[in-house]
Amino acid sequence: MAKIDIPKAPMRSGTSYPAPFDGPCRERRRWRLGDAAGLTQFGVNLLRLPPDTWSSQRHWHEGEDEFVYVLQGEVVLVTDAGEEVLVAGDCAGFVAGEANGHHVQNRSDHEAVLLEVGTRLPLGDAAHYSDIDLDLPRAGHGFTHRDGRPY
Repeated sequence: MAKIDIPKAPMRSGTSYPAPFDGPCRERRRWRLGDAAGLTQFGVNLLRLPPDTWSSQRHWHEGEDEFVYVLQGEVVLVTDAGEEVLVAGDCAGFVAGEANGHHVQNRSDHEAVLLEVGTRLPLGDAAHYSDIDLDLPRAGHGFTHRDGRPY
């Protein structure tokens, strides 16, 4: 594959979370570099977080590993163990199936840029959101309340 032209890579801004859970993630932007390269076994995203923006709601995946690497700026990694600051050059990983809700928040005054890498399961993956009444039974099938009612 040739060099990826990042500005031409598929980009998604905002979030598909139902209100009110969408608020902290509305300004995030992801360039899907893995899609641009035609990758099928794992995904790679370039994530840009303006100040006061979160990568996601705090969550964990049943079947997909996740890895983040901070390229620029400073973020706060929030997990079940607490909070820690990550700066450019720091990274973190999350093993599939471990119920350790996680996300990053940009609490700084400057944009943060991260690289995200994760497994791609052919039939999608289930995700669970630690702090809110939200589940994703399988990617592409819509969010539900924890009791299974759809949003």
